Amino acid sequence: MSTTDTGIRVTSQGHIGIIELARGPHNYFDDVMVAAIAEACERFEADASCRVILLCAEGKSFCAGANFGGPTNVTAERSPRQVNPIYNEALRIFACTKPIVAAVQGPAIGGGLGVALVADFRIACPEARFSANFNRLGIHPGFGLSHTLPALVGKQQAALLFYTGKRINGEEALAMGLADELVPQDQVRERALALAQEIATSSPGAVQSTRATLQGDRVEKIRSAVARESAEQAWQFKADDFKEGVQAMAERREPRFA
Repeated sequence: MSTTDTGIRVTSQGHIGIIELARGPHNYFDDVMVAAIAEACERFEADASCRVILLCAEGKSFCAGANFGGPTNVTAERSPRQVNPIYNEALRIFACTKPIVAAVQGPAIGGGLGVALVADFRIACPEARFSANFNRLGIHPGFGLSHTLPALVGKQQAALLFYTGKRINGEEALAMGLADELVPQDQVRERALALAQEIATSSPGAVQSTRATLQGDRVEKIRSAVARESAEQAWQFKADDFKEGVQAMAERREPRFA
């Protein structure tokens, strides 16, 4: 089934449900796209024939982050007590009970890194780039990354990535545990699909129950994280630092914060 008006394509292959980001070349997301991913995950969750979800993308980038320049709820004015609507939709993805494998064939930047980290496993390539560049934009990290990133790579490495906004390549990501496996770029999706099929060979009930045990209270921790992220971003989106950060990114220069 094709849902390109929402920015994704949804198909199936055997026991694998496939969600493809379809706003190439960079797959910038908005509230509509994240909601569509969540809805697709929930449909696959209700489908007994689906055992694993493959998250992949067309184009040059896996996901280059939020679409700050388009019609989006990312920066919409709201109460600091109100969770960013995009993060509410992301919580639906995190709550999915079936394992997710991500095929990261290119950059996963900012919120795009958050999208990559909804997955249980990430198959990447040397050309992939990963960056949690929120502080470079003048804002607090979002999309649950204040929990998911340190949980994956440790608090020290997460702090380094957050504070500097540095981009790391596939080899560096593999070394710190951000990627699970590297293959040539043109084989990323094929290998991710093969891994999904390996998982699907196991008992689906046993996989899901084991996953639930391993994840524990992860969703509740992410729920608390996005509440904090949303409160901080609510005032930071109005600040001069955010304006400068976005302008610097558009002009491909280092930001000049006061």
